[in-house]
Amino acid sequence: MTSTERSILKVTCFGHFMSHFNMLVFPAVLLPLTIQMGMDMGQVLALSFWMYLLFGLTALPWGLLADRFGSKPLLFLFHIGAGLCGFLASVNVGNPFVFSICLAGVGIFSGIYHPVGLGWIAKEFENTSQGMAFNGMFGNLGLATAPILAGIVNYFWGVEAVYMVLGFANISGIVLLCFVRNGHAVKTAVASTLKPKQSIAPFLILLVAMMLGGVVYRATTITLPAYFELQNQDFYQSFMAIAGQDGSANVFATLITSFIYLVGMAGQYYGGRVGQSVDLGKGYLAFHLITIPAVLAMAVTSNMPLVIFAMIHSFFLLGMQPLENTLVARLSPPELHSSAYGLKFVLTFGVGALSVNMVPFIKANYGFGGVYVGLALVSTTLVGVILLLNHYRKPEIL
Repeated sequence: MTSTERSILKVTCFGHFMSHFNMLVFPAVLLPLTIQMGMDMGQVLALSFWMYLLFGLTALPWGLLADRFGSKPLLFLFHIGAGLCGFLASVNVGNPFVFSICLAGVGIFSGIYHPVGLGWIAKEFENTSQGMAFNGMFGNLGLATAPILAGIVNYFWGVEAVYMVLGFANISGIVLLCFVRNGHAVKTAVASTLKPKQSIAPFLILLVAMMLGGVVYRATTITLPAYFELQNQDFYQSFMAIAGQDGSANVFATLITSFIYLVGMAGQYYGGRVGQSVDLGKGYLAFHLITIPAVLAMAVTSNMPLVIFAMIHSFFLLGMQPLENTLVARLSPPELHSSAYGLKFVLTFGVGALSVNMVPFIKANYGFGGVYVGLALVSTTLVGVILLLNHYRKPEIL
């Protein structure tokens, strides 16, 4: 990497870490919130709907602004806005309505990162897959850190302290931004003249695939901590035998969830390597195909087998992201990379937010395991869409 690429990567990796950290704190404290608020799980889960929806829906306008003004000002806004909303959420845990509004604010400002940060990498990195892989690993580190950190902070100081930590962590990102130049592309004009003319059909098909992937991703992330807490009782009893009276079912579940996301972090690295050596479309197909039997197994297992299958699912579901993000870069005009990623995340996270309402409905009618059977059906449809994508792609230009 060049010195410029390394400088950009420091900022984008921390931003990616925080964007996922912000979204994964809530599932980790879902059950404690049901007790503190005196509400059932479905009602508390609904408080996060606007956070997840706006996290995705705002991505396109943020991407358009980044293509116009550069990445650095938008990332400043991300860290300041999400940090302030975290502080406000901390002091309003006792008021579900206001707490939900604060969560929505966290979602709006966290929605800045993906179109802006990934667009910055796509525009300025010579080896796109490598940049996406390292960046993706830090996103997974955010996924892994949020559950266990939130679980531990909640155990000792309560949910209010969890969101106070979230606020301080976001604000700290401003320090890194002070040492990097503005994020306007330096290679756009050259790249545009060299890129062959191509049909828009593959990009549109890719958007459908990413939308379906967003449903699987969001439904998985919002349910894993609670699912582990309910399904790993024997495993938890073994943990209690070691931890004694200081053990906590919530901390145990969040610890396992964090470990699962660390496995996904390894998948991100592997996905980046695959993207450098294998046709992107074929690798993308293979990764999603493997998630289907894994998520079906999650629906019918518990304790250690459940953890093993969740590891496999996370490795490939999250590991495909460098491949997917590189496909977005290859199939969209260089001068509109941030906008293209914005459109991606409108569908991935915006439509994926529907999982927040879908999960309680399926759980109420078919049980918690039925949620994962439903996700297997979505992933099967997704694989069919990827087959169509590979039919319309032009591998020679990718």
